[in-house]
Amino acid sequence: MEGAFNNAMLLPFSYTFTPGTSSTNVTDSVTSPWMDTRIWSKLPQTLIDRVLAFLPPPAFFRARCVCKRWYGLLFSNNFLELYIQISPRRHWFLFFKHKSLKSYIYRNNNSTSDSGGKTMTANICEGYLFDPYDIAWYRISFSLVPSGFSPAAASGGLICWVSDEAGAKSIILCNPLIGSLSQLPPTLRPRLFPSIGLKVGPSSIVGAVAGDDLISPYAVKNLSTESFHIDAGGFYSLWGTTSSLPRLCSLESGQMICVDDRFYCMNYNPFSVLAYDIAANSWCKIQAPMRRFLRSPRLVESTGKLILVAAVEKSKLNVPKSLRLWRLQPCGTTWMEIERMPQQLYLQFAELGGGHGFDCVGHGEFIAIIIRGSIKVLLFDILRKMWQWIPPCSCIDGLGDDDDDDELHGFAYEPTVTTPVTGLLDQLTIPFQSFTG
Repeated sequence: MEGAFNNAMLLPFSYTFTPGTSSTNVTDSVTSPWMDTRIWSKLPQTLIDRVLAFLPPPAFFRARCVCKRWYGLLFSNNFLELYIQISPRRHWFLFFKHKSLKSYIYRNNNSTSDSGGKTMTANICEGYLFDPYDIAWYRISFSLVPSGFSPAAASGGLICWVSDEAGAKSIILCNPLIGSLSQLPPTLRPRLFPSIGLKVGPSSIVGAVAGDDLISPYAVKNLSTESFHIDAGGFYSLWGTTSSLPRLCSLESGQMICVDDRFYCMNYNPFSVLAYDIAANSWCKIQAPMRRFLRSPRLVESTGKLILVAAVEKSKLNVPKSLRLWRLQPCGTTWMEIERMPQQLYLQFAELGGGHGFDCVGHGEFIAIIIRGSIKVLLFDILRKMWQWIPPCSCIDGLGDDDDDDELHGFAYEPTVTTPVTGLLDQLTIPFQSFTG
């Protein structure tokens, strides 16, 4: 899938050879952007495979163009097993551009002509990968995903797409790097826009769908949760495990955050955090800090911890407005403030936001804060305590323009060229459903 990444090709690191003192005829160092081919020719294949397994995905797909053997690595079981063992985890982000809260797909309408000269329209769904280490953007295609689906969650290198139509939800897991699609059985209960939780491990897939139960064709109510589980040990539960949501809860539609063996989501009126224990199949409510003064509270996962990001406004007190981060303590009930946005930066952030609020997504040591109604993203490195604005993506025309109708919706994405755990779904013998939009 060499076309998966569209970006300017960057040269690898330069290799510098500095002659010893005995080389009297050479005084300057020799620098070449490429490693000497004589070095590559003498390396054993097993060592070369280990080098290739460490490459970031864009470099790996470019390397497949070198020779037939490297091209075939994507289909080699031995290499893929090595890749799983030694390839470093990369905490990237995947963004979609959309115009409304309930439509997360950005589709380009490209006009093409058939053999008869008739103009046709081809829908191409695109996402935008962001590498926070190199501050680089990549455009990636989701053209294989059927129309009528929206991205709802991400885990383990897979993107979860959920059907938009009200009713029993159809769910597709997609690895965009290799273009694979795997289908889960549809949920049992009809829903509108539920909250989605996904946890993909090396040998298991766990999912949860909560809220927005359709109690009539014209009304919804947050009543129940359905969970899905399958693992390599042979145990599976196809949405057969259900539990009731806390009474009078008002959870947001969208993605639930997974930390350890719990799914978390925000509850409104008043603000609190709802936690779903996967093993116990039960919900509990966690009180939010400073809940009367929070604005746009958002939950993210960072460095294996649950983080609450929110603006704080105390209108009746002489306290400057600010954006703060709290970490949930190991006891699971109390919060500790860990960071505040610098006041000067917050004033700039609030001015750009214009009162529209913000969304957040966390991955590894990074937290991306997205201003609603815009494509502006602020990146916070929680380890280095560093804030920086992400440069706009120039992968397509118009994404870098200020357009109030367009905004970004982000997911924590770990790029990987293999997700063998989806093979567990094959044992369910579910015929892939044909979707038309």
